[in-house]
Amino acid sequence: MPPTESNTVEDTQLGLTDDEINLLRYHQAQAANSSSSRAASRASSQGRLLLDSSSLAALSRHLDRLMQQISQRIEYLSEQSSVVTMQQYDHAGNLVDNADAEIARFQNIMSQIDELEVDFDRIAHIREIVRDYRQRVEALERELENSSSSRRERDGHRHHHSHRHTHSHRTRH
Repeated sequence: MPPTESNTVEDTQLGLTDDEINLLRYHQAQAANSSSSRAASRASSQGRLLLDSSSLAALSRHLDRLMQQISQRIEYLSEQSSVVTMQQYDHAGNLVDNADAEIARFQNIMSQIDELEVDFDRIAHIREIVRDYRQRVEALERELENSSSSRRERDGHRHHHSHRHTHSHRTRH
């Protein structure tokens, strides 16, 4: 079923920055491709977030994996930073000629860590919004399910009551 206005929300209405919106669109498309969800992919290309529990769950799982990968990359780069620092300290006398290159490498690593931390924070913000929408959608689905089952129970009760009434009416004849 193609996404409609009622089961999507404009990603510009989610309280995200422009960079976060671009990240959301990119990763929503990635999650949709990996889960073969044409509707989510179509919604993403239209700048909308598809509000169904399976699409939101797939997007949440994708963002969780992405955050884990970023965390691992930050950890690796932090270790590399420590290695560089220790090498600088241990080999200070021998590294005078290479000091500029090692400092540049260290600054590059620190810059990558900073960029990854910004991406991590952005994705964490997106993930929280997706989680919130997922919880809302699941609650609405439960409410719909409960209201339709309650309606069936009431309709079944009326039908049963009507049947008894007809039956007692027949016994009088």
